[in-house]
This record gives sequence, C-alpha cells and structure tokens, in this order.
Amino acid sequence: MLIATSRKATGNDFLAYKACACRLVATATRHCHGQRHIRKRVLLHRLRLKFVALTSSATSDMGTEHAVGESVVVPGLKLTDHTFQVPLDHRNKQTNAINLFVREVTALNKIGHNLPTLLFLQGGPGFEAPRPIDSSSWMKSATSHFRVLLMDQRGTGRSSPITVANLLAKGSAQKQASHLQHFRADSIVADAELVRGCLLGAEPQPSCWSLLGQSFGGFCAVQYLSVAPQALTEVLLTGGLPPLIDAPCAADGAYRHLYPRVIAQNHKFYKRFPGDVAKVHRIVTHLSQQPGGGLRLPNGDNLTPRAFQLLGLALGGGGGMERLHWLLERAFDEDINQLSHTFTAGWQAFMPWDTNPLYAIMHESIYCNSGSCNWAAHRIRETEFRKDFDAVAAVAAGTPVLLTGEMVFPWMFEDFASLRDLKDAAELLATKVDWGPMYDSAVLGKNQVPVASATYFEVMPPLLFLWRLEPACCRFQFQQPAFHHTAMLLTPDATLCEYPFCTPL
Repeated sequence: MLIATSRKATGNDFLAYKACACRLVATATRHCHGQRHIRKRVLLHRLRLKFVALTSSATSDMGTEHAVGESVVVPGLKLTDHTFQVPLDHRNKQTNAINLFVREVTALNKIGHNLPTLLFLQGGPGFEAPRPIDSSSWMKSATSHFRVLLMDQRGTGRSSPITVANLLAKGSAQKQASHLQHFRADSIVADAELVRGCLLGAEPQPSCWSLLGQSFGGFCAVQYLSVAPQALTEVLLTGGLPPLIDAPCAADGAYRHLYPRVIAQNHKFYKRFPGDVAKVHRIVTHLSQQPGGGLRLPNGDNLTPRAFQLLGLALGGGGGMERLHWLLERAFDEDINQLSHTFTAGWQAFMPWDTNPLYAIMHESIYCNSGSCNWAAHRIRETEFRKDFDAVAAVAAGTPVLLTGEMVFPWMFEDFASLRDLKDAAELLATKVDWGPMYDSAVLGKNQVPVASATYFEVMPPLLFLWRLEPACCRFQFQQPAFHHTAMLLTPDATLCEYPFCTPL
C-alpha cells in the first residue's frame, strides 16, 4: 500500500510530489534523466514554500555543542562523523548531557554540490543507524539527490548507547526507569531539531530537510510532523505508521490485529516447508523434556519452547522464511541426540537483547500516550490466542507449532540472562501511565507537508492494519501484496515499481 498525502492538494501538486516519492524510495533511477530530476526537485521546493507558513519558528538550540570527526571513503561514498551534546531531558536542559552521533553520507560524484538534506530515521526502537559499506541499495538512490544523515538514535550505536551494565550502574529499578523514559520518539525528534539547527544554519532559521522513516522511524517522523512541521520539506515512510494516535495506548489494538497475521504467516511457512512441522515438533519435545522445561545455554539463556517460538521474528522479513528453514535443517547433533551448537548459536543470533536491550525494554512504549501498555502482546496472547500458541499442546495434537512475531513478553526477562536484572525496571515502564501525548491530531489534521507511506502486505510487526487506523495526515491508499517489512531497505529495486502512484517506474 502506498499512501500519498497533503491537505487539499491539487492534482498538479501530487504529480510534483510523486516524482520525489518515487525517486527516494525506489532505486530504479535508470528510468529517469538528470535534467528531469532537477526540474522536479525545483518544483517540489516551490510546492513546499507554498505549503509552509513563513512565520513558523525553528526549535533548534544554537548553543548545542558540535564536533566534526573523521571522514572515510567507502566505494562510492564519503562518510563524515558528527557528534553533538544534547540534554537527556529536553524539557529540563539543566539535566546531564548525552552524546548524539550522526554520520553524513555523500556520493563521491556529488561532493561540492549544493544538495538538499535527507535525515534517515532507523527502525527499532533501540537500534543504531546502518553502517554503509558501499553505494548500493537505497543509499545509491538517496545520495544521488541528497546529502544523507544517518543518526544513531539516542541510546543506540555511538549515541550514549544503553547497555545492561551502564543501566544497572544507574542504581535502583526506579532510577533505571526514570532514565529510560527519555528515550522515546519525542526525545529523538528533539535531538534531530538540534542537529538541524547546527548543520543547516540558523539565519533567519535553519533550512528544511526531508525525512525517510523506516518502521519505528516512521513513528518518529509522524511525531516530527506533530511538533515541527515547519522543519520538513517532505516525509517518506516505509513500513511504519503509528495507529490510533489519540488512544491512551494503541498496543492492545495493534497486537489484536497482529496475531491473526502471525498465524497466517506460519501457515505460509509450513506450506512452503512442510517437512519443518516435524522438525519443530522434535525441538519443542526436546526442550520441554529438559529439567525446568528448557535447555540452559552456556551464556545463561534458558531456551524454552516459548523462547524458541520467538524465531517467528524471521517470518516477516525478506528472506526470513528461508533463513529459518536452513536453521532448522541442522537443529540436532544426531550422534548424541542433542540440539547442535549450530542451532543454539543461530537461535541466539536472532535475539538482539544482549546488544540492544533498549528494544526489549521500550518496545511497547512506542504505542503509549496517556496510558500504559501493561504487556499488551502477552495479555492478548493469553486471553485471546492462548490455544493457538501453546507449543506443547500443538505437539501433542499433531498440529503445527505456531511461532510468534515481533513481540516482547514479560517472561523474556526470565528466560534471557542479559535481561534478568532489568526485569523490575521493565515492569515499571510497562505499567507507566503518565507518558504524555506523543502526537497532535489537530496539527496532523491540518498537515501541509507532502507525505508518502509504503506499507507492506507481508508484514509481521503490528503495522499491516494501519491503513484503517492511519493518522489524519494520510489520505490516499494503494495496496501492494508482494513485499515484507524491510522491503525498501533490502530489495529497493522492486519496492514501488508496480505501484500506480509511482509510474513510470
């Protein structure tokens, strides 16, 4: 589905913006010519100037400390490091500062060109921006027309990363939770505004930039539209629109819609690889027969049937079903009838909790406004889908064991060694009710910033149903059933080439 948006936009306005959306999200630039792109770029900026009130004020703080680091070259790209000092709490700038890291990416053949700026907002929460190794995929297309900024969102990568060790050093669970409450989309957007003020100038106000938000990055982009639309030339979203933005917490609705999609993806997986039904049965049986109901791994993780089911994370990503199938292929060391190290190491590789604990702790909070998530995925599973996802009962009944999707459960803070000491802090955040509103529906309802959103049909995060629950800034819908959640980043040549909105790709 592709959603192109702009309030009271005319047909000519959409034709102008269409060219920009196609160019950014797809890499099939071979269908367009240089002069044509330049004309479209000029037209888009004229459209943006007409849309945005000139009286809008920027929120950047020019007192932000900024340092330029090293520059390196990888095939086709020049990469330059930037570091900033930003307040932990933007509402209280006297709080301790944290580091924010941004990598500037410029195509080698565009150095010295006066290009507009594109800020890429990474999926997550809790994952750093990608590290380019060459000019390929979507980056090749983006750097043909933009100076690209890859921002490690606070708490990730080189932006004062949250680790289990430094979080425990904060002290009590209450102090840990108090620190973590400042790592949501609103703080990420406030960080971005300080970066914009530093890098794009301040007289009479910083220049606008474009956004490309992937998955959770799309949530951040919509928050940006709520609080600082004057900063934005255009917004492109891939696989991420926040649902029910006026609800106290949208998590219940999100997971209630997600579970049927997860079940459907499981059926597709077993239809493609019917022999894996028996392989999964054997694994679940083996795990359930271990002392304590799980296999204790050398790092302390407890591989239980429910923890094994988390491999369903793979079912919604490009190539995920194949990777899961090949992992199951070598599940056992047949000589000793034990799970192989190849399998257990592969299972752990799917679980990012030790290197990216912020994802597990903050995942459901992205749906919260003035209410608590209260372990929504777990509650909905137990009350509405318990029988569907009972692995041991499925083995006994001879039916396929269903794997779960992109979800976080409270028992993960028991089964995973790296999360055990964070259990109390996670509980405090799961029951927190005073987050405050994340989005402004009144501002979004009057949105004048051009927005295009690609939402993929083969999706396992709780995002598929958002075409019904989209914020007011989105009006036009186009469906495409062929792609997975990471389609734009992994297979960009195919992402939008068949959408009617994006012809002639």
